[in-house]
Amino acid sequence: MRLLAVLTIVGLVAAGPATLLGQDLVGTRPLLTLEPDKLPSLLPSDTHLLIEVGAIERFLDQLDGEPPDWAAVYGHGHHDPGHDDRLFTLNRERDAGQADKPALRWKVTFLWSGELSRYDQKASGFSVSVGPKFHQTRWGMVRFKPENLPANLMAIPNPRLRESLRRKFEKGARIEVDIVLTGTLIPEESLVYDFSHEEEGRGLVMPVVRIERIDYLLIR
Repeated sequence: MRLLAVLTIVGLVAAGPATLLGQDLVGTRPLLTLEPDKLPSLLPSDTHLLIEVGAIERFLDQLDGEPPDWAAVYGHGHHDPGHDDRLFTLNRERDAGQADKPALRWKVTFLWSGELSRYDQKASGFSVSVGPKFHQTRWGMVRFKPENLPANLMAIPNPRLRESLRRKFEKGARIEVDIVLTGTLIPEESLVYDFSHEEEGRGLVMPVVRIERIDYLLIR
């Protein structure tokens, strides 16, 4: 898993959902044990769940019509004199075309990868290491980009689960969690088009989402 950072917080669990209502988003949340098919019941009813490739592709179709001609934009690669200009033009033109699309205002939920990284005795919870999930689609590689993600993330299990996880953690077990992120696109930069730094010529689409809610799910 691509771990972007190890994030730590000491604090109490918020009583309600970690939402952004004129204040900073709270990164300390309960660690839930929910079956994957029950995830929609956890979320607001107007949320579009963007986890499966098909749902992600339909979302991009609604927002931006059709995939870019990646080969034409890439040309001869990063050293091609016109490469950067073509990429800039692609992003500018696509931004202008999205202004009146209903999908621009959708509430969306996507997943990042997570792993419990350290137990905090005082908070009775685990700090969380996080990293993006990559989705191979007909639009290219898709990676959701969360904005305003808290600098500190901590998952708080219930007492029974906590003791079980602590025993596993002390034995060196790797404990993975799903980071469930819900929010809305940032209108000024709803989609960022780029190229993968790991595979030459591979198109990369990054929906930029202002996060309003965080949930942690233990992977069974």
